[in-house]
Amino acid sequence: MSHEVLKVNNETLTKLKNYYIADLKTPPQGAVFSAKTKDCTITGYKSGKVLFQGKGASLEAGKWTSIATSVPKAASTGKKSVDEHSYQPPSNVSSLILLGSDETGTGDYFGPMTVVCAHLSKEQMKAIESWGVRDSKMINDTTIREIAPRLVKQCTYSLLVLKNEKYNELQERGMNQGQMKAMLHHQAIVNVMKKCDDESFTYDGVFIDQFVQPDRYFEYLKVKGKSWTSKKPLYFATKAENIHPSVAAASILARYSFLNEMEKLERDIGLPLPKGAGPKVDEAARNILHLKGKETLYRCTKWHFANTKKAMK
Repeated sequence: MSHEVLKVNNETLTKLKNYYIADLKTPPQGAVFSAKTKDCTITGYKSGKVLFQGKGASLEAGKWTSIATSVPKAASTGKKSVDEHSYQPPSNVSSLILLGSDETGTGDYFGPMTVVCAHLSKEQMKAIESWGVRDSKMINDTTIREIAPRLVKQCTYSLLVLKNEKYNELQERGMNQGQMKAMLHHQAIVNVMKKCDDESFTYDGVFIDQFVQPDRYFEYLKVKGKSWTSKKPLYFATKAENIHPSVAAASILARYSFLNEMEKLERDIGLPLPKGAGPKVDEAARNILHLKGKETLYRCTKWHFANTKKAMK
């Protein structure tokens, strides 16, 4: 399918919506509007990005190039922006049944990395509409703890937890965080695909909250002898939690698991473990090093983070 992408300001975004007012349809989550003409689907997003898809994409986009804002600098230098690839979800993404995959804990010095892939049927997506299911980073931990147990009963999912000692071992063997995430996402997705096949659950494709360009994702899998062999389409987009409820569900369940793992670590170590990687984390790391020793700090942290060097000084 041919596609074109323009970047416009808010005023132009409103002009486009009014221009296609007779062709408007229900927009996907995160979009300002979506319209369907004979040969093209046009979707405008809050970010100012307008996606034209279909055989008439070039013609429709051409109507607006003269008033589009300047192309981002990364694109002008020949580098692709993070969202510029052929694995973008279609304009009707919100109406599809997708397996959604997301992770958390990657930026936290203390605690593991958790990845979840989740499947929601049409009926389940409708059931959770009023729950406030969205990006877990936009929900406080109290609400996460309230929603997650209900989600567990609704969706089919796979949870993978990469604990700190294994994380550190892989990192010391040369794996970067992107490679670890790719392997975890892939395995969680394969697990849920098998569950869906066993239960005869239908789905239209797989949607990953994008953490790297798709080509690099496939390279990471190839290094470990893995590949995407399913005939189901695979989609990538940043902030996918705000685009499809299955990714939002995965985000919440991954965060819920991370919070539970952090509680276990705190009970085990007997000291508070702040989230993130800021000054409070540095102070906590120094306390653990002083009171419990280097081995204890190693088994509850992502050792290669700069916080370790700060604590060791």
